Amino acid sequence: MAEDLYSVLGVKRDASDKDIRSAYRRLARQLHPDVNPGNAASEARFKAINAAYEVLSDAEKRKKYDRYGDQWQHADEIEAMRRQRAGAAYGQGGPGNGATFTFEGGDLSDLFGGARGAGAGMFDSLFRRGNARQRGQDIEHAVRVTLDEAYAGTTRTVELRGTDEVCATCGGAGQLASATCHACRGSGSTGASRRVEVRVPAGVADGARIRVAGKGGPGANGGAPGDLFLRVQVSAHPVFERRGDDLHVTVDVPVADAALGGEVKVPTLKGRSLALRVPAGTQGGRVLRLAGQGMPRAGGGFGDLFATVRLTLPDPMTAEQRALFERLRAMTDAKAEQPDAAAEGVA
Repeated sequence: MAEDLYSVLGVKRDASDKDIRSAYRRLARQLHPDVNPGNAASEARFKAINAAYEVLSDAEKRKKYDRYGDQWQHADEIEAMRRQRAGAAYGQGGPGNGATFTFEGGDLSDLFGGARGAGAGMFDSLFRRGNARQRGQDIEHAVRVTLDEAYAGTTRTVELRGTDEVCATCGGAGQLASATCHACRGSGSTGASRRVEVRVPAGVADGARIRVAGKGGPGANGGAPGDLFLRVQVSAHPVFERRGDDLHVTVDVPVADAALGGEVKVPTLKGRSLALRVPAGTQGGRVLRLAGQGMPRAGGGFGDLFATVRLTLPDPMTAEQRALFERLRAMTDAKAEQPDAAAEGVA
């Protein structure tokens, strides 16, 4: 394989025109035959840097070299063959619509001036993997969201590591003009990482599978890309428990409010608390419903929020409060000791 032209000049592949010109001039002064008379190695290097500079100093040639490497001079033929292959596969005058290719007077080398060499080998390599459309593979990826994010909806940037991308240089053939493709090193794919921004809809449930069309693996020979499927994991919330589209929460209710009736604040995922009326005589464990305060539903509307009552005592309890509770207990005990009037009337 020919030496990389950027390495010949000692510059990086993203070097500016100015950097390339400076590197060439510096090396030319060092390696010029007049400076190194009789030095065959210097003369060879001098020719190499001139050849490299001729390509990299020309914008169009450099563009072709960056894509096709040491086969850049065949760029036009490669593109023509790629278009011809696409026509064959997709019904643009090729086998895809019932037509056939006919070559008069010999083999495929006639397409390249009669030489059964680089051109014919390039043609073979482009067709080597077949020209039928192939849909890309589907990709699954796990994504975790909080319950608050599941309530409101959110976005996630998913990094897909090492997903096979069809090599843009050789079209997946792995070769160019009988030489190994420099871009994919013969594999036909690049395996580059990429990032995809995905919208996670409001109301998404734990275990849901979100389809993102066309963001999976790339298709071959112009085939459609596969899809990306996100497997959603919703983290547990410290306050709310989710059951389907409904939410459940425990609220502390002072025993006096439970006995006499009152009002307590109930948190919601909207970020604000709502006033909840507690009926008189409410027992601990009673469940009160707040309609429409649950999770968003896929078809529209919301689930409900259910608040489970947990009775609480004053803490700390004052002497007066303690005295009142003692009086209440005494009254309760006295009532329990009274004989049942109905029972007394039984003979």
